[in-house]
Formats: sequence, C-alpha cells, structure tokens
Amino acid sequence: MSALLIIGAGGFARETAQAVRDAGDVELLGHLDDNAALHGTEVDGVPVLGGCDLVHDLPEARAVICVGNPGDYAARARLVRRLGLPADRYATVIHPTAAVSATSQVGPGSVLLAHCVLTAAVRLGAHVAVMPQVVLTHDDVVEDCATLASGARLGGGVRLERGAYVGSGALVREGTTVGAWSLIGMGSTVLGDVPPGEVWAGSPARRLRAADAPALDELVTRTVGGPLT
Repeated sequence: MSALLIIGAGGFARETAQAVRDAGDVELLGHLDDNAALHGTEVDGVPVLGGCDLVHDLPEARAVICVGNPGDYAARARLVRRLGLPADRYATVIHPTAAVSATSQVGPGSVLLAHCVLTAAVRLGAHVAVMPQVVLTHDDVVEDCATLASGARLGGGVRLERGAYVGSGALVREGTTVGAWSLIGMGSTVLGDVPPGEVWAGSPARRLRAADAPALDELVTRTVGGPLT
C-alpha cells in the first residue's frame, strides 16, 4: 500500500482525507501545514505532522496539495512552485463514487471528490480541484490548478484555462472559454467567453471587476507543468 501526505489542513484537505479513507487503498500518513499552531494536533483524526516543506524529508510518500479558497484561489499554484516536486511525487485522488470515463484523462496532483462525473474525453491537467457533484461533459479541457466548486456544470467543449475558478452551482455554456485566473461567482450562468484575470457573476454572467492581486500575479507566472495542450 502506498503512502500519502496531504499538504494543507483546511476544508479541502479534510474532504480529500475523507476521500482517501473511503477509497481505502492508500496509507494516509497525515497533513502538512505551515500553521505552526496545528503541528502535533489532529484534524478529523488525521495527524498534522509539520510544515509543508517536511514533504522533502519523506521521499517515500506521494503528496497532493489541497489548499486554496475563493479569496485566494492561486495558493495551490504558489505552493506547487515553492515545493518544486517532480510530477511523479504527486498522487491523484479520486473518490470511489466519482464516475470517470475510460476516454478521460486526469493529471497528477488532481483531486476528484464524491459523485463528480467526467463523461467522455474530458482532460484535466495537474493540481485540479473538482468538488462534489461537479459534471464535466464531453471534450471539456481543464488546465492546471483550476478549481470547480460543488455542483458546477460545464457543457461540452468548454475550456477552463490555467487557475480558473468556477463557483458552486455555476453553469458554463458549451464551447465557452473561461480565461486564466478568472473567477465565476456561485450560481452564475456563463453564456460567452470570459477574459483572463476577471471576476464574473450573475445570470447571465457579467464582468464585475478585475481579479484580486494573487490571481493577477499568476497571469505573469508560469505554473509548474504549464497549460494543458
């Protein structure tokens, strides 16, 4: 049985830990988190072993990075660069209730939580977060470090560029592109292309403002692995 470290100890990390336990085929060693107050404690019964850089001292274990939230959805990409791990150190976590077609591809470090669906020829890059009940339909392409919050739905042939964030319950029309590091608000309906580095919301979705500084900074910083081709 292989060993796994979950980098992060917040909500997404806890959900990933539960997915690992539900799958039952990996030994979960614990969480790594830079919050020193958590070191030596347990989160939902899983120990917090130390800071994120401890991953370098445990080379026998694979890792998955589970950080980020709508306020800073670029955190995962920054941590990937900081740790500088090779791609083969990263695990892919797929909840046993997820439906992933044989024609779909999932990159290293990505997490698919309960009851998500990848229907046909879906391509996910590295370090993609797919929350519960997400549906990705035929020929969707999701680039590195993108996030799909619970209940998001993409029509066929949608492209989420690097680091894009699609909020809970949002709908994205078929053939649409959501630009790199843009954020789609929860419950929104996206009917046309969204440029990079913007926040859109509403039904139909409209531009609200530029994305926050952490996301805009990523527009000029290459994510490890680069965009999916």
